[in-house]
Amino acid sequence: MHQFKSLSEFHRYSNLPKPEHPLISLVDYSKVNYPTDSDEIKWVQDFYSIGLKRNVSEKFNYGQQPYDFNEGVLSFVAPQQILNIQINQNIEVKSSGWLLLIHPDFLWNTPLAKIIKNYDFFGYAVNEALFLSEKEENIIIAILKNIQREYQANIDKFSENIIITQVELLLNYAERYYERQFITRKINNHQILVKLEEKLDSYFNSSDILINGVPTVTQVANDLNLSPNYLSSMLKIISGQSTQQHIQNKIIEKAKEKLSTNELSISEIAYELGFEYPQSFSKLFKQKTNQSPMAFRARFN
Repeated sequence: MHQFKSLSEFHRYSNLPKPEHPLISLVDYSKVNYPTDSDEIKWVQDFYSIGLKRNVSEKFNYGQQPYDFNEGVLSFVAPQQILNIQINQNIEVKSSGWLLLIHPDFLWNTPLAKIIKNYDFFGYAVNEALFLSEKEENIIIAILKNIQREYQANIDKFSENIIITQVELLLNYAERYYERQFITRKINNHQILVKLEEKLDSYFNSSDILINGVPTVTQVANDLNLSPNYLSSMLKIISGQSTQQHIQNKIIEKAKEKLSTNELSISEIAYELGFEYPQSFSKLFKQKTNQSPMAFRARFN
């Protein structure tokens, strides 16, 4: 399984030119050229992607379930979620469209950093591509092009806010279109991941964490009515990561949000995330991000 930690790694793998901006990139999907030495590609990416695609011949699997492109054209993938692509070498139809890549670090210290996970279509709970009318598609493409023009221009103090505003606009349109499409939405058969994400969000948004500390693998498994070994085995198959890795990813996500959006001390943040000792929090943060909490925060001051 491949893991793309940066936009540059994905560009290189897809035989694309280097991204013009390290944290945000709009890709012409007709120019994406995955390696042809395999009929199946499996990866986890550390960034968001929003794809507007036509004539998709590949079969996509997001988490446990197939991502249905039969009538849809707009798709959403969040960081740390597994994507599996089956390539049909016998079909010569060339896909077209656009792929917007956004690294989470581009969003830190903005309101969008807090709310982007609230959009259901980035989670495993929704794995159906969004159908767009011609008018709706033109609206989305116009927003994508606005984003591209802004990061291609000379970057100034207004650039990030303008781009973030355009991304929020795109997501709000998508939410409107999904609500229309999924009036009778049904949850698919991948409840483990959905429930795990909900459970972890509940842990870290509750004051109980101040009393009970960081949730353990056993605690998470018990709350999901599964054995710890079974849960970790299932998660490894579905996402390529163990239960402990999912817990740690959630800690880092919440830590980055707090470090970039408030003035709490490192010790206070560690305490709010369930750590008894700030040193343990700092050690985990550095292990996962290759920088200390203070160094990460300094980027936003």
